Amino acid sequence: MGQIEQHNKMAVKPVFPLLMSMAFPPMLSMLIQSMYNIVDSMFVAHFSEDALTAVSLAFPLQNLVLAVAVGAGVGANSYISRKLGAGDQDAANAAVTHGFLISFVHAVFFILFGLVAIRPFFRMFTDSEAVFSLACDYSYIVVLGAFAQLFHIMVEKLLQATGRMLAPMLLQAIGAIANIILDPILIFGLFGAPRMGVRGAALATLLGQILSMMLSLLVFFLCRQDVRMDLKKFRLDFHAVAQIYAVGVPAMLMNALGSLLVTLLNSILIRFSELAVSVFGVYFKLQTFVFMPVSGLTQGALPIMGYNYGARDRRRLLSTLRCAVLVAVGIMAVGNLLFALLPEQLLRLFDASAAMLSLGVPALRIISCSYIFAAVGLIFSTLFQAAGKGGYSLTVFLLRQLFVIVPLAFLLSRWMGLNGIWLSFPIAEVVGALAAGLFFLSFRRKDSIFHSTARG
Repeated sequence: MGQIEQHNKMAVKPVFPLLMSMAFPPMLSMLIQSMYNIVDSMFVAHFSEDALTAVSLAFPLQNLVLAVAVGAGVGANSYISRKLGAGDQDAANAAVTHGFLISFVHAVFFILFGLVAIRPFFRMFTDSEAVFSLACDYSYIVVLGAFAQLFHIMVEKLLQATGRMLAPMLLQAIGAIANIILDPILIFGLFGAPRMGVRGAALATLLGQILSMMLSLLVFFLCRQDVRMDLKKFRLDFHAVAQIYAVGVPAMLMNALGSLLVTLLNSILIRFSELAVSVFGVYFKLQTFVFMPVSGLTQGALPIMGYNYGARDRRRLLSTLRCAVLVAVGIMAVGNLLFALLPEQLLRLFDASAAMLSLGVPALRIISCSYIFAAVGLIFSTLFQAAGKGGYSLTVFLLRQLFVIVPLAFLLSRWMGLNGIWLSFPIAEVVGALAAGLFFLSFRRKDSIFHSTARG
């Protein structure tokens, strides 16, 4: 009965209330996630400026773990949503086991990757032994402990694929709150705990993720779900794995591009000063306040789009797209105003010096001009993921996060200094939005759902 109700909700409930009911929990969850990421850096900044630089340099590795976790989860989510929309319950159930198996393989990969790559990675970006040591201390804990985030996010996406959005929000919130509470205790050695500095920040993050993972697994296996792991019927299906990765790999690459982008831009920024790297690291933490709610919106939209694409309901698919674009643009417009009007106040959250303010205020104002265009690219990419068109979404993200922004940042920095680097962001987002629109026109022209008269 629960399964039928969930499916009816996807198929018949008015689209805007459905989208908001499914998007609000992950939006709130992602806001909480943003808060604890920012609080993490705020405490580290008060510990020392070297510590803040180290955490900023470590961000690409930390984001890489998140990218793989989210990508694998999005791939499973899209596959399950489409199979449920098509009425194939057995395939949806089999995808659950495949999702856990994929997460285990990724966890082993990150242990090996962390042991081999962490020290050479940081040697490329700093000559300071203090910064190098702090960055390694932080990264060994968060990378080798990637298993917690990988399994927690996989469960989160499995639940979201069936329209269950509240439990993932609560589970992530519990982990985030635990992180926030543990941060000052472990960083500064409060209440008799050892003073661990940067290692304390990393350990607080890992312990919060482990708590979320354990609770997620308990909820998934002990509560009745619309999809379930059935080991008796399980057979390794390479076609199913390929279908999950067809959406998952582009999603991983899209999220990992944040790591690559930060790494490449740090290599340009370091030519100016380590303070410029710190400013960019602080900005990347602050921008999550804007981008994370939109990410939550895409999490709510993806299963609705995927279900109705699988059910071949053109009208509800397009209605979901329109509603999601309008909401995302509204969120990004508010973020643009916040960063344009209050940049100094935002930077002072990180104990910003006068020198940091002089670099950071124009950075926040210029980069935030890109936000509304970014909303368009993000929502159209979600539609492409829901329809299994991972290549379209990957191309849009490559334009936004690599092919345009990095060459522009390099060239403009030579003519305009740091402001040239910041200006490359809005230019890249405009290009990405235009590309997303062109891909959508191609998608409408080629896909049979837009030429069928059966549904909508």
